[in-house]
Amino acid sequence: MGGRPRRRKAGGRSAKHAARQQATAHPAFIERQIPYFELLDEEGLNLIEHNADTVLEEIGIEFRDFPQALTLLRDAGADVDGERVRFPRGLCRSIIQATAPPSYTQHARNPLRNVVIGGRNTVLVPAYGSPFVRSLDDGRRYATIDDFRNFVKLAYMSPELHHSGGTVCEPVDLPVNKRHLDMVYSHIRYSDKPFMGSVTSEERAQDSVDMAKIVFGEEFVDSNTVITSLINANSPLTFDATMLGAATVYARNNQATVVSPFILAGAMSPVTVAGTVTQILAEALAGICYTQLVRPGAPVIFGTFASAVSMQSGAPTFGTPEPSLVLYACAALARRLGVPFRSGGGLCASKIPDAQAAYESANTMQTAALAGVNFMLHTAGWLEGGLAMGYEKFIMDVDQAGMIEVLLRGVDLSENAQALDAMREVGPGSHFLGAAHTQANFEKAFYRSRIADNNSFEQWEQDGSLDAAARANKIWKSMLASYEAPAIDEAVDEALLEFIEKRKAAMPDKDY
Repeated sequence: MGGRPRRRKAGGRSAKHAARQQATAHPAFIERQIPYFELLDEEGLNLIEHNADTVLEEIGIEFRDFPQALTLLRDAGADVDGERVRFPRGLCRSIIQATAPPSYTQHARNPLRNVVIGGRNTVLVPAYGSPFVRSLDDGRRYATIDDFRNFVKLAYMSPELHHSGGTVCEPVDLPVNKRHLDMVYSHIRYSDKPFMGSVTSEERAQDSVDMAKIVFGEEFVDSNTVITSLINANSPLTFDATMLGAATVYARNNQATVVSPFILAGAMSPVTVAGTVTQILAEALAGICYTQLVRPGAPVIFGTFASAVSMQSGAPTFGTPEPSLVLYACAALARRLGVPFRSGGGLCASKIPDAQAAYESANTMQTAALAGVNFMLHTAGWLEGGLAMGYEKFIMDVDQAGMIEVLLRGVDLSENAQALDAMREVGPGSHFLGAAHTQANFEKAFYRSRIADNNSFEQWEQDGSLDAAARANKIWKSMLASYEAPAIDEAVDEALLEFIEKRKAAMPDKDY
């Protein structure tokens, strides 16, 4: 910051107090109280791990167009043949388990919103990467920076979501090589939750880190994690220069990466669950190992994105049983490796927020919750296989996210929850509606959906015969109308805007 004086906006104290009140009204992340759903036994997990090591040893992983990765891997004991890297059995695991942290804190601009990723914790994150948006009002159209800001604001105002996310939609009205600056700034300015950085080039990742340093300070960023970002393997068995460059920047700066094979089973991996899980583990081990060679101890998440393709059309499918089996198996493998796990979310292939979208999304989200996902990317908004971010779908998914939190909290066994006094008071043959225990607990007794309509048919008809999407349409509009930005240090904001202006002026607009 160079000693620059910090001026604060008038009313900043009261605004910050209000933001803190909002943050403390809901947990910053979910602390799991229920067991994991374990799919494979010890023998099955050992078999997958053995096969993944066989893939790494015999077939190898390509690290393309990034010579420094090849040098690091060769020096660590891997066999490098051109761009193909083969790993002696057990090498990746030994490097990872020596230095990769089992969990880490991602710091937010508002410390009350810090999240702990790993262990028995679950962090719910919006959807990511859609070039289109959809609403009941405008249908399907290309996303803009205004849409991006809208979704950042909606995520900020949704206590069920713990993270602001990353590329919540792709603002195609801005030049490709500059839009990351506006996206990162939007996360910082319109929310105070944790956020993700750009991964579309090494330089854009560095811009994200540099902007974080303006907010948190250079020394703090070097010692703490303030960014978690998504690094996809180019499956099968390949990491490209774009992803390697971004991963290198983040790891070098002690920022977290989600090393995530992107799998459409049947096209980018074998058609079997066991074969797909084996490939995922091999790719994840190689990528995570690389981050630890760049900077031992850099936070990292074992990620998966595994769907299947239709054997008739080749189109991706979601919410089907096989990806759930993959997810359960990979979650257990991540726990055995000793690093946090990412997967799941409200995934669907439906083009609109209809019954297909609801069923497919709920199947994936509940599987992720039961499996033990720590970082649930794509929790809210996903439509059309990720091509569209839906306004109504976002609200409907957030409602499901609230239910996931209640599920993961498990069963309350406190004296109040045991309710023996209520049963003594009511006795046989009466009802509990007027009981003192019911009156004392009714406000928080059960999850209250903002979307579901539980009224009589007559009342529903009188209210306009609205379906869930129509009700969600009213909710997101009301939320944006009442949005108030979290307070930010004025000097920090000015420094961010100055940085963005200089970076944009230093390069011509490009569409790549």
